[in-house]
Amino acid sequence: MTSFPKSGAIRLLLLALFFLPCVSYAQRTNVDASAKMPAHPRILLLKGEEKALKKNIAKDEVWTEIHNAIIEEADKMLPLTPLERIKEGKRLLGVSRTYLRRVFYLSYAYRMTGDKKYALKAEQEMLKSASFSDWNPSHFLDVGEMTMALAIGYDWVYDRLSPSSREAIENAIFDKGIKQAHRSYNGRYRGTGNWNQVCNGGVSYGCLAVWEKDPELCSETVDLAIESIKLPISKYAPDGDYPEGVGYWDYGTSFNAMFCSAIEKIFKSDFGLCSMPGFMESSRFVLNLVSPALNNFSYSDNGTRAGFYPCMFWFAAKTGDQSILYNQKKVYFRDGVSCVRNDRLAPAALVWGANTPFKELTVPKDLAYKASGDSPVVAVRSSWEDENAAWLCFKGGFSGQSHAHMDVGEFVYECDGLRWAIDLGGENYYPIESKGVDLWNMTQESQRWDVYRYNNFHHNTLTFNGKRQLVKGFADIDEFSTGKDLTKVVSDLSKVYEGQVASVKRSVSFVNGRDVVVEDLVENGNSFTMMTWTLVTPATATKVSDNVMKLEQEGKTLYVKVECPTAIRWKVEPAVSEFTFNSPNPGISIVSFDTDLPLAKAQLVKVTLTHENK
Repeated sequence: MTSFPKSGAIRLLLLALFFLPCVSYAQRTNVDASAKMPAHPRILLLKGEEKALKKNIAKDEVWTEIHNAIIEEADKMLPLTPLERIKEGKRLLGVSRTYLRRVFYLSYAYRMTGDKKYALKAEQEMLKSASFSDWNPSHFLDVGEMTMALAIGYDWVYDRLSPSSREAIENAIFDKGIKQAHRSYNGRYRGTGNWNQVCNGGVSYGCLAVWEKDPELCSETVDLAIESIKLPISKYAPDGDYPEGVGYWDYGTSFNAMFCSAIEKIFKSDFGLCSMPGFMESSRFVLNLVSPALNNFSYSDNGTRAGFYPCMFWFAAKTGDQSILYNQKKVYFRDGVSCVRNDRLAPAALVWGANTPFKELTVPKDLAYKASGDSPVVAVRSSWEDENAAWLCFKGGFSGQSHAHMDVGEFVYECDGLRWAIDLGGENYYPIESKGVDLWNMTQESQRWDVYRYNNFHHNTLTFNGKRQLVKGFADIDEFSTGKDLTKVVSDLSKVYEGQVASVKRSVSFVNGRDVVVEDLVENGNSFTMMTWTLVTPATATKVSDNVMKLEQEGKTLYVKVECPTAIRWKVEPAVSEFTFNSPNPGISIVSFDTDLPLAKAQLVKVTLTHENK
């Protein structure tokens, strides 16, 4: 399903690009070939800016620890052999990401210490990558990340490269990166998801690094990237929602931030990108979708454990709002410097954030949050500072978009530091693809929906007569209210179940800062319909009575109480798939109940999640 942006200018751009037989953009509107480029290094951190960065790092013990960790990791890289061009399935992405991490760390270490051993090792890594036959343009993310890797290294250790090395690396960036973006359609210019951001960001870095080789082509490429990257940025509108979820927000937005930071540094303008509706507000999207116990709302193809996101420091620097870094501080003090060591963009966190003292980060104020868009979400919590606070999230949206699951209408719930209602999150793509599953087909009958974690049977939502949700059915946030003792969200899910029941409205309430009430108002047609209400949980479930299930974990108890005019039938089963390509879900149970809906009549089913057995 294609969703076109609302902006007229962006829509025209998308249509124009859609009908282009190949990538071309002759009329530049932002930058041109006569733009004066600073001397190397000029990407992210200009020549001579190392001194101020060192001074800022030295002021704060956390930034000092992060800086030292990057230098330590660079030291560990010195004896390593550069990777070969070995793909995993259709991807070279793991290799590209390793090169980006190695070259970025080594280049940073060289610039901050002046020790040529790091430059020599970065040169070795780049020459090996440059010798590859190609960077796998059939999966262009691989090209985007590899181009960024060599661009940073070429620029940051430029003064230490031999003439022959400069030529080899420059030619690789130009031929295997920039030219590849102009030779064939690869989604880079047309997409509205993370591919656009990563590919445009990576190839543009290549252009900024080797600009002098072909100013015409490089300026044309960067100019087109500025226009093209507006497409994914338009999806943040109106208030920061990122359709692909928290983890993919980190991926796409990190490369978007890298892009914006670099072009603003060189051209003294972001060309209006940062003022587009919702883009800068998206940092609050990520802030709120992380729980008090530092778990993500892991809908779509995302993971559960909250991470350290360098680009959040770019957002904080741009907005002046230090409270958006609150969870970054908590993640760091939970995991220590280990949360930074493997992040391939970690040096950028220092460039953007080292002038922000960690210990002075402020606490966010708002306990409730709502974001509209293609995957509208609501998040509410009882406290920011209490790790045992209660936290509830809800999402609408539709399943037929990038990385989405059949999870429309689901909620997740955490309290006392424990997850009670969870989303299983994403899958490892390669094992599934290697079994021949058509994983990226988003149509209604696609094999994608056989993946255990992807269908509505294994999410905290509804199922009717054992059927899948409709991939084209969209559910918005129709009502949202918040007060001292009650926050409530209402969503009409009827389009998601069209043809299965006449109408469905789900309301989810956060009561007294601790309990959850889920109310489903379902109107049935004239055919027999069985409704299944599902809860995915790591707790142990025990039936207490016909309408009450007790959940227990780590000495804590939660009661699931059902009020339903028709009889219900409980079922508790382990979250185990019949297909071997699915990942195991140890310790997770699917707690559900069925009920037969009356014909041609509306029925309200109310479920309360409470810690009191009253």
